[in-house]
Amino acid sequence: MRDAWAGLSVGLVLIPQAIAYATLAGMPPQTGLYAALLPAIVGALWGSSQLLAVGPVALTSLLVFGSLSSMATPASPQWVALAVWLALYSGLFQLLLGACRLGRVADLVSQPVVHGFINAAALIIIFSQLPDLFGVRGMSSSEIVMAAIGKGEFPAGILASAGFGIAAAFLLVLFRRLLPRFPGILFISGLAIFASWWIGYEHVGGKVVGYLPSGLPALALPPAITLEQHQALWPAAFILALISFTEAMSSCRTLARRQQTPWDENQELIGQGLAKIASGLSGAFPVSGSFSRSALNLYAGAASAWSTLFSTACVLVSLLFLLDVIYFLPRSVLAAMIIVPTFSLLDLNVFKRLFAISRDDAIVAIMTFAVTLLSMPYLYWGVFAGIGLAMASFLYRRSHPRIIEVGLHQDGTLRDRQRFGLSPLAEDLLAVRMDSALNFLTGNLLERFVSSRCTFDSDIKRVLLCASGVNDIDATGVEALDALRTTLEGRGAKLYLSAVKKQVWDVLESAGLIKAIGPECIFSTDREALVELRANSSGLKPSGSEKVF
Repeated sequence: MRDAWAGLSVGLVLIPQAIAYATLAGMPPQTGLYAALLPAIVGALWGSSQLLAVGPVALTSLLVFGSLSSMATPASPQWVALAVWLALYSGLFQLLLGACRLGRVADLVSQPVVHGFINAAALIIIFSQLPDLFGVRGMSSSEIVMAAIGKGEFPAGILASAGFGIAAAFLLVLFRRLLPRFPGILFISGLAIFASWWIGYEHVGGKVVGYLPSGLPALALPPAITLEQHQALWPAAFILALISFTEAMSSCRTLARRQQTPWDENQELIGQGLAKIASGLSGAFPVSGSFSRSALNLYAGAASAWSTLFSTACVLVSLLFLLDVIYFLPRSVLAAMIIVPTFSLLDLNVFKRLFAISRDDAIVAIMTFAVTLLSMPYLYWGVFAGIGLAMASFLYRRSHPRIIEVGLHQDGTLRDRQRFGLSPLAEDLLAVRMDSALNFLTGNLLERFVSSRCTFDSDIKRVLLCASGVNDIDATGVEALDALRTTLEGRGAKLYLSAVKKQVWDVLESAGLIKAIGPECIFSTDREALVELRANSSGLKPSGSEKVF
């Protein structure tokens, strides 16, 4: 019973939402219902999260519109054909990633990139729907200004359109705040349809959804397109696959926390991929997991995937019997249904929070935001730019590791000498710690750091590398360490190692460097190294009450 109630609640909300998101994607309105039918069942059967509501969503719909804007006319047969192939390609990408257990590839889209892209996409969605909300679709900005100052004319029915749109937006906000679990979208849709029919909204110039062909979608092979069009779709499909899965993962994590149940990202990739493919074969556009409908599913008491069957039953009934009623639904109301939920995606304060945490991450988010806006309608370039900048930032941070000279703190631990004003461990001993992997990015930096210290202080005859912070080492790191050993021996100094981790030890041993350094110069812990090296030092600094560890 709980699954039935939850499924009906989601299904009644889904019907007008699916039509709205189809128009956002530039698709014929009925394809939104197609995308909410078979793909939802496939996603529930093969996905890992039973309560994830799969179907049309705002962000994916916008990506569809942006990807196809330069290739065809919205709602045309060519546009629909391209959208079908986009669904198939993005679904195939996700299916292959899931089958190969590569779900972690979605982590390439870091949170700063996601924040920047979603905020930009939300602004684009909102502004793209304002003409429909106010009934001025088809007018340029200059024409609107001229009409506003009395030197032009607004289209017929603009007051009715704006009235319906603004009233719908107001009621949606009211329901969201006062009755968040009530299917306000359904109530507003029914009220708008009745009012539109009652006052003859279409006859006074208002734009309605219009005639929609009833019946089930016909499963068919995708229509033919040119090779150039296929190639143009591939990058957009890959980005759409990553972004939509990142959105679905967010919903899955939230559902898993609240239900305290596990979920498998690779299995979810398979489910999402198959759902997109099913949507393409149904003649519709790419789908994804909806956070708002999934939350409603959970709040309404759903306990299993049976709720999905009840929600798709609602869609099925609407396709067979309700399209004549949906005919009267004003398009300005559809715009309100898109705009109001999209406001929840806007979080411009996130840039301020990112600056407080990491300036680099904030820059990545801001650049992603800016490029996404500037590259409209090719939104995927914003994600490409964000990923590239995030990778560059990652490499920059990894190529500038923290390398410090350490001394013995009064609490018995090794700390940064410069930060805490500590004395050297001994007159002839340099103790160094690097908190990074020893690899092709960092090996030369370590070698230069030690060499510069030894050049500055000719009394240094022993160098201790506290390797507890070194978690990995590659061939370049081995060569750098061996070169450091050779350089020190040329200066009459000796290299010592302490706290070498197993994975690093195994590489050094395979390379013969353990034998070259000498087992007697390698200590299991920093404490053992300090006790031994300080005891054998003629230039030991007096430390008063200092206690080693």
